[in-house]
Amino acid sequence: MKPTVSRSLNRRQFLQTAATALAAPMILPASVLGRDGAIAPSNRIVFGAIGVGNRARAIMPNFLQMTDLQFAAVSDCRADRLRSAKTMVDGHYGNQDCQTYADFRELLARKDIDAVLIATGNRWHGLASIYAARAGKDIYSEKPVTLTIREGRTLVETCRRFGTIYQAGTQRRSTESYRFAAEMVRQGKLGKVHTVEMQVWTGPAIPHEQPTPVPTGWNYDLWLGQTPWKSFVPGRVNNWQYFWDTAEGIITDMGCHYTDQMQFALNRDDTGPIEFETQAEFPDPAKFCSDTPITGTVKCRYADGLTGIMYQRRGFTDRYIRFIGDEGWIQVDDETDVVTAEPKSILSLKETGGKSWDDAGGHIRNLLDSIRSRRPTLCHPEVAHRAIAICQAWNISLRLGRKLRWNPVTEQFDVEEANRMLWREPRAPWRV
Repeated sequence: MKPTVSRSLNRRQFLQTAATALAAPMILPASVLGRDGAIAPSNRIVFGAIGVGNRARAIMPNFLQMTDLQFAAVSDCRADRLRSAKTMVDGHYGNQDCQTYADFRELLARKDIDAVLIATGNRWHGLASIYAARAGKDIYSEKPVTLTIREGRTLVETCRRFGTIYQAGTQRRSTESYRFAAEMVRQGKLGKVHTVEMQVWTGPAIPHEQPTPVPTGWNYDLWLGQTPWKSFVPGRVNNWQYFWDTAEGIITDMGCHYTDQMQFALNRDDTGPIEFETQAEFPDPAKFCSDTPITGTVKCRYADGLTGIMYQRRGFTDRYIRFIGDEGWIQVDDETDVVTAEPKSILSLKETGGKSWDDAGGHIRNLLDSIRSRRPTLCHPEVAHRAIAICQAWNISLRLGRKLRWNPVTEQFDVEEANRMLWREPRAPWRV
C-alpha cells in the first residue's frame, strides 16, 4: 500500500480521483500527472512558513529544492518580511500563488496545509510548535526548540498526543562530518570517551537605549509573544538573542547544536546529565541592557562520570566540538567543517566530500520521508528536548550562581528555587 501524507492529502487525492472520473477527457502535462520523474501536485506535501526572517530566508532554498513539497503560505508579524518571503516563493514557482498572513494562527487554520517550517525568534519556537501540533500539522522547527525545560516536556507530550511528525533544526545530525565523528566514538576508535569539549563565541554587551515608536508594519505585541511586555528599544529588539526573556544567550542559541551531538554520539538521547556547574562574566547592568553571559565555562556530568564542558570565548569562527577518549580524540571545526583526530589514522576512514551543516537538505529529506512513513525523525521531540534541556539547566545554574543536581527521569533539580525556573508563565493570551 502506498504511504499517505496526511488526512488532508487523502481528501485531496479522493477529490482528484472523483473529478477525473466525472470530467471529459483532457490533455494534461506530464508534470500534472506525475510522469517523467515529476511529482504530481496531489502527492506533494503542502507547507507553510511561520516566521520568515533571516534564518528562514537562509533555509527555505533547501526546502524549495525538494520537488515533493509545495510552499503555499508564509506568515510573519512584519510586513516587510512577508513581502520578501512571498517574492522568494513565487519566484521559485513562477506564479503569484503564495498567500501571506500577519497572524500565524490564520495559516494554521488552513486545512490544505500539511506541515510548517517554524523559523521565528527563539521565544516562539516551542509555543508555535505546540499550536501547530494541535492544529494537526507536522513540523520542522528551528532550534533552540523551546524557551524553558517544562515547555520542552509539554512539546514532547503534545506531539505524542497528536501523532505529530517533528524535526528539530539541529541539522548536524544529518551532516557527514558530524556523523563520521559520532561513528568513530561509537566504534571505540577513541577508547572510552570521558570528556566532550565544546566552544561557542564571546557574547556582546548591548548598550542602554531609549524606547522608540514601533516601526510601521510591525505587530510588536505578536512579536513579543509569551515574553513580558517591554517598550520597543531597537538594541533590545535587534539583538533579542542576548536577553533572558527572549532567547537566553549563545550557550543556548548555539550550544544546543553541540549538546545534541554529545547526546547523539554517545547514545544518550533518552537521558541526560545529573550535575551542572557554571561560571560566567555578565554585562555591567549600569552600562548595558543585555543580561546573558559575555564569556563563561559551563560543565555537566553524567551518572557514569562522562563530563561535558562548554567554553564561551574567542570569536564566532572558533566554534568546535571535540570528543576525548583514553586512546585519542576527534574534533569537528564548525566553521570549516574540517575533521581532525589523534591518532591521525582515524581520518583515513573518512570518505571525502559531503555537504557541510549549512546545507540542511539531508535533514529536510529525513523529515519528508518521515511524514510519509509516519516514523520518527532523526531529531524528534524527545531528542530535541533532552539536548536543549542541558543548555537551559546551565543557564539556571548561571542565574542562581550555584551548582545543581538534576534527575533526568523526573526532570527536577535538588533545589526548589531552581525548580521554580523550569517554567515561565506566558504573557496573556499565550497559554498552553
